[in-house]
Amino acid sequence: MKGHFLDIFDISYEEAKQIVDLSFDFKYNNFNPKSLQNLNIALLFSKPSTRTRVSFEVGIKELGGNPIFLQESSLQVSRGEDASDSARTLSRYVDGVVIRTGSHQWLTEFAKYSNVPVINALTDYTHPCQALSDIFTLFEAFKENIKNIKVLYIGDGNNMANALISAFALFGLNLTVCTPKELAPDEENLKRALEVAKQTKAKIILEEDPKKAAKDKDVIYTDVWISMNDDGSKEYKINLLKDYQVNEQLLSYAKKDVKIMHCLPAKKGQEITEDIFEKHADFIFNQAENRLHTQKALMYLMFDGTNKMASI
Repeated sequence: MKGHFLDIFDISYEEAKQIVDLSFDFKYNNFNPKSLQNLNIALLFSKPSTRTRVSFEVGIKELGGNPIFLQESSLQVSRGEDASDSARTLSRYVDGVVIRTGSHQWLTEFAKYSNVPVINALTDYTHPCQALSDIFTLFEAFKENIKNIKVLYIGDGNNMANALISAFALFGLNLTVCTPKELAPDEENLKRALEVAKQTKAKIILEEDPKKAAKDKDVIYTDVWISMNDDGSKEYKINLLKDYQVNEQLLSYAKKDVKIMHCLPAKKGQEITEDIFEKHADFIFNQAENRLHTQKALMYLMFDGTNKMASI
């Protein structure tokens, strides 16, 4: 892989599949290369984080690198320093930057001026590392049958919805996205995904009716209703989404052995009931664990240990 990883569509299907295959090697085959030996990787975060921060820090260390955590509030960025200036400065100190921020526009501006690889660890637009990890989790659970399963994402058409739409299109998988029309996923991202889907034979469907959307699904995926970037009325949003909860009634329309996915953190009692969450907790926390393995695979392909982008 060459360049930055800001969006699922920054990589080809072949590269994405190689990330998934390597994730299996990292998790099950004792694959332990020190491909980041002597490399310093900055983690520039403006948003709170548990899974993303820890999985990247641990992954960088396990690959032999040195993670440097940078909270935006302690940097000159918080005083208005341009993304371009921050990028040109950090590029002279570190060998790569992992960024978790609210503004995708800020991320792309930073990447434009960065001379080292930049990884998107979440923006208001998309969450590509989570989506890649989720695809790995599905391959792990369904193996060669993955092309036949039907997955539902239900709730807010947020950055997670956008990332899943892109990933499922790239891998040629079947995804139904169920949101209120007022909270639909990004139109441009969807348009691009549907073009990709023509080539990969993916089926990306939008549906507003939760009952119809849940029918015969193998997997139901949800996310919090109120994201970190939400500045509007929380009450208004919760009211729109009240019929989109993952609960016993919704699951009655799905397959009996349906699996539940959640990218966490969960607001139990809103997007998912506590009993359903706990019943499916093992699968949900396996999904969380897989962030580590997939991000290690991504970084292994992006860095070759010589401060330059590796090519597959």
